[in-house]
Amino acid sequence: MLIREAVAEDWPRIWPFWHRIVAAAETYAWDPDTSEEAARGLWMSPAKRVYVAEDPAGTVVGSAYLTPNYGGPAAGVANAGFMVDPDHTGRGIGRALAEHILTEAKTHGYHAMVFNAVVETNPAVGLWTSFGFTVLGTVPNAFDHPRHGRVGLHVMYKALDQRGAS
Repeated sequence: MLIREAVAEDWPRIWPFWHRIVAAAETYAWDPDTSEEAARGLWMSPAKRVYVAEDPAGTVVGSAYLTPNYGGPAAGVANAGFMVDPDHTGRGIGRALAEHILTEAKTHGYHAMVFNAVVETNPAVGLWTSFGFTVLGTVPNAFDHPRHGRVGLHVMYKALDQRGAS
């Protein structure tokens, strides 16, 4: 699998699974009816470093972004988003993207990473904890899940170097 920086021409290859995942309303706190134009602005914003994962045939099977979570004196804390095409799950794509993003975050000088709204029923919670993320807190009943009803949203954190540890 190749993971590389995305280019504008990748968006039409990301949009179908981005839309499918967000429309399912199970893992992202974005409007399930987000238009393609708005979705592109959310995912491909110039403030973000966007990456794609390609299988050996050149099919985009996942994407991730890296961005500052805060600004100013707190700009050393990163945030990231991840999506794997549902037709390609279970193949280690999410793990490979996570490893890549964590390496990129360190390379770009981030000392910590925060996820602001991880749906507590999201299977990725196990992935993040396997990488050393901890749940700092949970906003109870914050997410209206289509199958589980109201569930919590975790705030998850990982120090990337000694400056991020406290």
